[in-house]
Amino acid sequence: MTEQTKVTTLEKVVVRFSGDSGDGMQLTGTIFSNLSAVFGNEISTFPDYPAEVRAPQGTLSGVSGFQVHLGSKKIFTPGEKADVLVAMNPAALKVNVTHIKPNAIVLIDTDSFQKSDLEKAQYTTDDPFKELGLTQVQIVAAPISTMVRDGLVDFGLDNKSALRCKNMFALGLVCWLFERPLDEAMHMLQNKFAKKPVIAQANIKALTDGYNYGHNIHATVSTYRIESKKALPGTYMDVNGNKATSYGLIAAAEKAGLRLFLGSYPITPATDILHELSKRKDLGVITVQAEDEIAGVCTAIGASFAGCLAATSTSGPGLALKSEAIGLAVIAEVPLVVIDVQRGGPSTGMPTKSEQTDLLQALYGRNGECPAVVLAACTPTDCFDAAFWAGKLAVEHMTPVILLTDAFIANGSSAWRLPELDKYPEIKPNYVSNYHEEKPWKPYRRNHESMVRYWAVPGTEGFTHRLGGLEKDYETSAISTDPQNHQRMVKARQQKIDKIADYIPELKVVGDEDADLLIVGWGGTYGHLYEAMETMQEQGKKVALAHFKFINPLPKNTAEVLMKYKKVVVAEQNNGQFANYLRSKVDDFNPYKFDRVEGQPFVVSRLVEEFTKILEA
Repeated sequence: MTEQTKVTTLEKVVVRFSGDSGDGMQLTGTIFSNLSAVFGNEISTFPDYPAEVRAPQGTLSGVSGFQVHLGSKKIFTPGEKADVLVAMNPAALKVNVTHIKPNAIVLIDTDSFQKSDLEKAQYTTDDPFKELGLTQVQIVAAPISTMVRDGLVDFGLDNKSALRCKNMFALGLVCWLFERPLDEAMHMLQNKFAKKPVIAQANIKALTDGYNYGHNIHATVSTYRIESKKALPGTYMDVNGNKATSYGLIAAAEKAGLRLFLGSYPITPATDILHELSKRKDLGVITVQAEDEIAGVCTAIGASFAGCLAATSTSGPGLALKSEAIGLAVIAEVPLVVIDVQRGGPSTGMPTKSEQTDLLQALYGRNGECPAVVLAACTPTDCFDAAFWAGKLAVEHMTPVILLTDAFIANGSSAWRLPELDKYPEIKPNYVSNYHEEKPWKPYRRNHESMVRYWAVPGTEGFTHRLGGLEKDYETSAISTDPQNHQRMVKARQQKIDKIADYIPELKVVGDEDADLLIVGWGGTYGHLYEAMETMQEQGKKVALAHFKFINPLPKNTAEVLMKYKKVVVAEQNNGQFANYLRSKVDDFNPYKFDRVEGQPFVVSRLVEEFTKILEA
C-alpha cells in the first residue's frame, strides 16, 4: 500500500456484482462472500438471476446479479443500495441504477461499453452515466476484456475461454479495494477447477492481474477495511439455505438412527437440495431423481414405510402435484418431510424470484380433513435447524411435515458456525417396541398422551401389517366406512397435530417489552423485519418483533403474545395469508397488514416508513 492510497475503515458495506448470465457473476459473488466469511466478517448474500436459460447477450433481460452485505457486526439482510457496483456491461449498469448509492464506486469493463453494446441496452446517447443521472459516482474504468485476453496468451486458450476469466479480473479489483489477500481465493479456484488445471491457473492469473491493476493505478481515492468481529471459536463456512436444509436432514437422520432417503424431481429453486444430498452416499444418504413430482413423493412414502427418514423437495407447482400423495401419508400416518422452496407464482410464474405465497397451500391444499405440520425457516442458516425440527417432528409424531423456505433464503447465504450435534435433542421414533398394552397390537394403536401410532418397521417379526389410503377402523385397523368411526379418526388425526404444540418452543418476542407496535412475520422475512425494528428503535420508537417458525400447530402462547399489544402489524410477501390464518386461530385478533408480492425481498426503508405510519396513526 503506497502513501497515495488512503484506507477507510467501515462497519458495513454492500457490494453488487452484475453482468450477463454468462459472465460468472454468481461465482464471483460467491467467492467474495466466502472470502469475507473466512476473514471473520458477518455476511448476507442475495443472488438475483433471470428466469431465461440464456437471454440475448448484452440485453436488459439477461442481467444476472449477486449482492453481498458484509460487516463487522451482525448482518441481517443483503442490504439495499450498493456501495460498490461491478457492471460488466451497459445493461448491467442500467438495470442496477436504482440499486446504488449516490457516491458509489462503479467498476466497468470499457471494452463492453462500445456503441453496439449501448444500443443493445437501449441507451439513446453515447454517455451512459450522464444519461442515467449518475454524476456523483466514482468510476473505475478498465479495458478488462483486452487485458484478460492479452494476459492469458501463453495459456493456449481460445478467445471465448480466455474471456470467461474476466470475472476473476473484476474480483481481483474488488479484492484490492477491500484489502482481501488472494491466497484463499486461489485455493477456492483450484478446488473448483481441480479437473481442469489450465482453467484454474488462467483464472488465478486473471485474478492476480486484476488485483495488481488496482494497486498500480490507485483506482480510487480510498481502499476499504471491514474489521473482523470476535467470533465464537469453531469452524465457519458460508452456507446457503438449500445446503443448510440438506445438512439439517442428515443431522436429523443421524440423531434418529435412520437412513436418510430423498425422492425428488428437479425444479427451480429447490434442485440444489437433491444435488447436495446426492453427494452424501458416504453418510448413507439415498437419493432418487424420479421422473416427475408425484413419483418423487411416492418413492419417499415407500422409503418411509420401509423405515427411513424420508423426504421430498420441490417448489410451489410441485407441491400442488404432490398433494394427493401427501394425503396418503397423512391417512397412513407415516413420517415424511416435504420441503417447499417457495417461488413466484401462480403456475410457472417467476421461477427464480421469491415469495411467501404457498402458505395456505401447505396448510389446506389437500382433499378431505388432512392436517399436516407446517414449519418455516427464517434465514439461510436457520434452514439447518428448521430441517432438523422437521425430521424430528415427522419421525416422533408419525406425520408429514411441510417445511417452507423460499428462493431468497434458499439461494442467499450467511456465515455459519458448524453446529455441535451433541447439543441437539435426541430423536426417538415411537417404535412398536414401546407398545405395552393388553390389547393386541394393531397398526393404528396410539400412544394415549401424544395420539401417535406405533411404528412397526417391515421385517419386524410378528408385526406384519398393511397401511393404505382407505379409512381404517380406530380399534381394529381394518378398512372401515362406518360414519362414526370416520368422525373419530378425523378427530384423532387432528388431535395428534394439535398436541405437537406441547413439544415445540413457545413464541418469543424480541425488542421492547412495552412496545407500542408489535411486528409479526414468518419465514424468510426475518432479517428485514428485525432490521426494520432496530432502525425504528434507533429513532426512539418502542417496537418489538414476534417471528414465527412453527405455523401448524402454532406455539401455545400465540394468543397471549398477540393480544398483549395495542397495535400489531403482520408483514408478509403475499396477500395476507398468515394474517388471515392468525385471525382464524386467535379470537378478536385484528392486525394491520403490510403485504408485498413483487418477487423481491422487502426493502427495510419502506418497512420503516409504513410501520411508522401505523405507529403514529
